[in-house]
Order: sequence, then C-alpha cells, then structure tokens
Amino acid sequence: MSTASQKGFVFTGWHMAGVMVLFFGTIISVNVFMAYNAITSWSGLVVPNTYVASQQFNGKVAQARALAATGVNGRLAVSAEGARYEILGPDGQPVETDRLVLNFKRPVGEHQDFSVEMTKEGMGVFSISREVLPGHWIVEAIAERGGERILHHAERVSVHGAKK
Repeated sequence: MSTASQKGFVFTGWHMAGVMVLFFGTIISVNVFMAYNAITSWSGLVVPNTYVASQQFNGKVAQARALAATGVNGRLAVSAEGARYEILGPDGQPVETDRLVLNFKRPVGEHQDFSVEMTKEGMGVFSISREVLPGHWIVEAIAERGGERILHHAERVSVHGAKK
C-alpha cells in the first residue's frame, strides 16, 4: 500500500507554518509583556547621582551615629486607618518634641509614596488618621525639637486589611 492511498493525517507545509507562528508568537508575546512591565514599573533608581551620594555618605553616617548616641528612639504602630508614634528617651520616658513627619514609601515603586505631618497628642506621642493601603511599607520617622533633628528612624511594616 502506498502512503498516498491511506486516509490518515498528513503533516503539510501549512501545519509547519502554524507551528512556527504559534512558537514564535508565544515568545514574542511574552517578551512584549515583560518589556511592558519593565517600563511601567519601578525604575530601580535609588539616588539620582551616585557620585554625589557617595560624597555625602560619611557625613550621613556620622549624623546617624550622633543621633543613635542620644538614646532617643521611637515606637511605631501602623494600621489601615492611620498611625501612632511614640518618642522615648533612653530612660523609656516620653521626650518633648515639636514636630514629627512620617514618610511612607513602598519598597518597590514610588506612585503610592506619601509624607504626613503627625498630630501631637501629648508629650512624645503623635498620631494621624489617614488611610494606609495594605501591603509592605518602609516608614521613615523624622522628629525635631527647636529646629534640630532629634530622631531619624526607619522601619519596615506590613499593613493588613482590604482596600474599601
């Protein structure tokens, strides 16, 4: 029996063309999707000018060591409804503070970042009622007294709860 007289499947050039289109179409589609995500997501930029940042590094380290030596620290509590921050001295007592700013930053991406000046509730105690979206945040606290920085504290937190 010859193969031409059999009524089975015959793989033709059109079938091969279809396989090639599907194969390369899948690869091209995935590459386009990945390129789109790379362009529309976080740029990866940490500092605008790495040379300038490297020149300022030693000064920032010295400033951070001086602030740490004072023994002033903070206690942060964040929920989906807002945040509360306590500033404590080395003895665990509240520290008189004029101003406290919290900077909320996403670990990846900048489009949801925000800063908020906290409302003073009492000596060393600040709070704010503001919606904080669920997910991971890096919260940076900067406290001042008499125009001088007395605290710089950064903490990574996770906010739970569904967006309304």
